[in-house]
Amino acid sequence: MLERYEVEAFLTLAEELHFGRTAERLHVSTARISQTIAKLERRVGVPLFDRTSRRVELTAVGRRLYEDVRPAWDQINAAFDQAVSAGRGLTGTLRAAFVGAAAGQLLAGVTELFRRRQPDCDVRLREAQIVDAVPWLRDGVIDIALDAFPVDEPGIVSGPVLVSEARMLAVASDHPFARREAVSVEDLARVKVLQLPGSVPESVRNDRTPRATPGGRPIEPGPSASTLNEILTLVGAGHGVFPVGAQTRRYYARPDVAYVPLDGAPPLRWGLLWRTDAATARVRAFAQAAHDLLHDAP
Repeated sequence: MLERYEVEAFLTLAEELHFGRTAERLHVSTARISQTIAKLERRVGVPLFDRTSRRVELTAVGRRLYEDVRPAWDQINAAFDQAVSAGRGLTGTLRAAFVGAAAGQLLAGVTELFRRRQPDCDVRLREAQIVDAVPWLRDGVIDIALDAFPVDEPGIVSGPVLVSEARMLAVASDHPFARREAVSVEDLARVKVLQLPGSVPESVRNDRTPRATPGGRPIEPGPSASTLNEILTLVGAGHGVFPVGAQTRRYYARPDVAYVPLDGAPPLRWGLLWRTDAATARVRAFAQAAHDLLHDAP
């Protein structure tokens, strides 16, 4: 295997055809260049340069080696520079996803602040369904997502909690619970609770659709649905109930669904998710913009 300094010494000498200028360009001594080239020639088995007291020229083997190595070396350096730019740079495109209308409105505000701070970096927003966010992150479809916590998945980072909201229970408008001012989490043992599909992280399913109440009473599982609109449609048709955040009442008002405060339930928390191995400068700057937007908000 060739070392980086060996490749650079050979390519630079092939272009300069002068040991002194080569040493100057590479910020090493002339003796170091001579030793490196001699070592390469011993490994190749033939001279790569013809040297006289007046000139240095490539041999036929040296010229062929230069013509083969130069394009490949340029490609390697370009690929490395691109990787550095992706990891540390604040240019290019950041792909961000949101789950739900309220998250979309919040992410739009974060995007506006981020673009003011980083005008050379574009942001592309897209909506994700409940089942999409983590798979999209894993597959590299998106760089960051605003979703409900907790998401305890290997290789996925959960940023700081950005928003907390009270939980409510979505019930059919003609359900007995709809006439109450509030229901208790223990009341979930009296109804069917709609389920999220198995493709959703287990931590999310355990949080949103537990198998038992805090008092240990079993909760009967209802049908499964993959999107919030599917869930609310099933709720309105009387197939079950489903815990949601308080913002759902505002963004998803429906004549067939009522939203009742769910006493005893912990707040529903929201934050940003990204892949552990994709925590680029763009991702970190976007997460900081989200924090600052909400921290500075009145």
